[in-house]
Amino acid sequence: MDLKKLLFLLVVLAANVVQGITGFAGTVLAMPPAVQLVGMQTARPILNALGLVSVLCVTVTSYRKVNLKELIKAAAVMTAGLFAGVCFKDLVSSHDRIMHLLLGVIVSLVGAVELIRVFLPKKKEHRHNGIVSGAILVAAGMIHGLFVCGGPLLVIYLQERLKDKDEFRATISSVWVILNSILLFDDIRLGNWGTETLQLFTVAVFVLGAAMLVGGYLYKKMKKETFMKVTYELLIVSGALMFI
Repeated sequence: MDLKKLLFLLVVLAANVVQGITGFAGTVLAMPPAVQLVGMQTARPILNALGLVSVLCVTVTSYRKVNLKELIKAAAVMTAGLFAGVCFKDLVSSHDRIMHLLLGVIVSLVGAVELIRVFLPKKKEHRHNGIVSGAILVAAGMIHGLFVCGGPLLVIYLQERLKDKDEFRATISSVWVILNSILLFDDIRLGNWGTETLQLFTVAVFVLGAAMLVGGYLYKKMKKETFMKVTYELLIVSGALMFI
C-alpha cells in the first residue's frame, strides 16, 4: 500500500474519531484531504459506503425511536435534491478543478457558519417556515449527491423538530441509510468500485471500527462544546486547502 493510501486511512481514522465525539462532521471533514490523496472517484464512493456502514449500525439498534413522519418527509425531499446533485456531478465530473473548488467553498462555509453560530448569543428557538425548510432539505440533498456532505444542513432541519436526542439520532441515521444506499448504487452504475477501491474500502472498514471505539471513549472524557469549536475551525482550514 502506497503512502497516499496510508494517509487516506489516517484521515478516515481521525475524521471518524471526531464523528464519535461531535455526532457529525466526519465525512465533511474527511472529504477535502481524501480527495487530494486518492482522488474524487475513489474518495467519494468509499466515504459514502463507510457512512452507510456506520449509520446502519445505529439504525438497526434504534429503529424503534425513528420518527417515521420526519423520515419520510426528509428522505423524499432530499432524494429530489440528491438526483439533481448527481446529475450536476455527472456533467462536470471531467472538470476536477471545478469540483475541488466547489467542495472547498461548501466545507469552508459549513465551518464558518457553524463557528459563528457558536459565538452568537442564543436566541429563542424558532422553526423555519415550510418554504425555507424545503429549500434546506433540497440543498442538503444536492450537496450530498455531489460530495456526500449534506449532513450539516439536515442537522439544522431536524434539530428544529426532534428534541429527543435518541429520536433525532435514530431518524437522521435512517435518512442516511436511504440516501447513501442510492449513492452506492449510483457509484456501482458508474463503475467506481474497481478492485483497488474495494480493497481500500475493506481496510477502511476496520479503521472505521477502531475510530468509532476511540471516539465513543473520548466522548465520555472530553467536553463536547470545546471540541466542536475546534472541529469547525478544522473544517475551514480543510476547505481552504482545496484552493491550493
